[in-house]
Amino acid sequence: MIRLIIIGITLLLFPLLATAQTATVTLQEAVEIALENNYQLKQAQNNQDLADTRVFSAKADFAPSLNASFNGSRNVGRQFVQEDLSFDDRTTYNLGGSINTNLTVFNGFSNIANLRQARADKASEEQSYNRLRENVIFTTASRYLQVVLNEELLKIAESSLEASQSQLEQVEAQVEVGSRPTVDLFNQEAAVATDELVVIQRENALEVSKAQLIRIMQDDAITEVQTLVPSIDELSIMPVDLNLQEMIDAALNNRSDYKAQEFAIEGNRQNQTIVRSNLLPSITASAGINTRYSDQFSLPGLGEGTVPFTDQFFDQQISRSIGFSVSIPIFNRWNNRTSLQSAQIQLKNSQLELDNIQFQITEEVRQAYNDYKAIVKEMESSLKALIAAERAFETEQQRYEIGSTTLIELNQANANFVQAQSERVQSVYDFIFQEQLLDYYIGQLDQSIRIN
Repeated sequence: MIRLIIIGITLLLFPLLATAQTATVTLQEAVEIALENNYQLKQAQNNQDLADTRVFSAKADFAPSLNASFNGSRNVGRQFVQEDLSFDDRTTYNLGGSINTNLTVFNGFSNIANLRQARADKASEEQSYNRLRENVIFTTASRYLQVVLNEELLKIAESSLEASQSQLEQVEAQVEVGSRPTVDLFNQEAAVATDELVVIQRENALEVSKAQLIRIMQDDAITEVQTLVPSIDELSIMPVDLNLQEMIDAALNNRSDYKAQEFAIEGNRQNQTIVRSNLLPSITASAGINTRYSDQFSLPGLGEGTVPFTDQFFDQQISRSIGFSVSIPIFNRWNNRTSLQSAQIQLKNSQLELDNIQFQITEEVRQAYNDYKAIVKEMESSLKALIAAERAFETEQQRYEIGSTTLIELNQANANFVQAQSERVQSVYDFIFQEQLLDYYIGQLDQSIRIN
């Protein structure tokens, strides 16, 4: 029975297991997957489509409106007979139809402002989409680099554990023959346990970073990822000289969020024009044609009900109209004035928001610039520290083999060497990350991002 249950569960889970897979992806592939699946980008694309529709609608407001109507009725009961000037019980039938058109001649330039506002809103949506796209690229790249960094740190931890275990075997043999004190064995066992803990922590950090990368890619078929990047020795680490003011100017010219806010200001400015138009007179031209049929319609001398439907509906009962109307706002309880003040305040707030974005961009670029210079110095220091720590460890290892130093000093030298390796790897990937961060803050990040 238990075997049948296990088989049944396996058959149910088989489709899920078949779709799950381990994907080996490059940084650029991870970015492309994230861009394709990100729901926020899809929402932003929908907003762009909606903005296109609003632009089309604003253009259509310049065209005349056209309406057609048709109606019919059947009346039963006592009715007034105009020919006899009397009331009589009868059943009558009536049909009617009309076609009317209206054209706005002048509405305070509201239609023009409405079209300009729709176009500005569309441009703002496009720039917001671009910035959101850059954000997805940057976030994906950051998480990918974090996975790579954690993989490198795990390799260092595993290598350190392997060396500690090898050292433990050597110490055990030396203690057995009496060439080393028992305390060295205890110290080395503690060192191995510490290295095992570090490996566990690194493994957990790696799994967490992979989960975060999979989350932003939003591909249900991918349950495990493997990165594909050059080794640290193959990476091209070439710091460049940067000019802070040039970077700030480039950011203000390139940043999509800054451009989006500029278009938002233009949209609010046009909205102010639309609201102000409500204070001006409006002129509307109209034209129409109406016709009807009644079974009670008659012509003098022909008797009642003698005029056929086609003669009535298409000839004798047709009426045509043409005209215009002028509407002058005089007093509407200050609602228009209140709306105008609200639009003016909204415009001022959007201008203040642009100033705030400018300050924010300047601050971000300056911080990224300072961090970049600091990381360049850290890379130089970490390389020197790694070389020195490696030499110190090799020296302590040689001294330990001839009995001129203690195991504690050897383990400390090894710990320093491992720490120097980790700091070197950290500084290298911090440098790569900072390069991407600079491009992101300047507004020059695109999906062709690579780790060189």
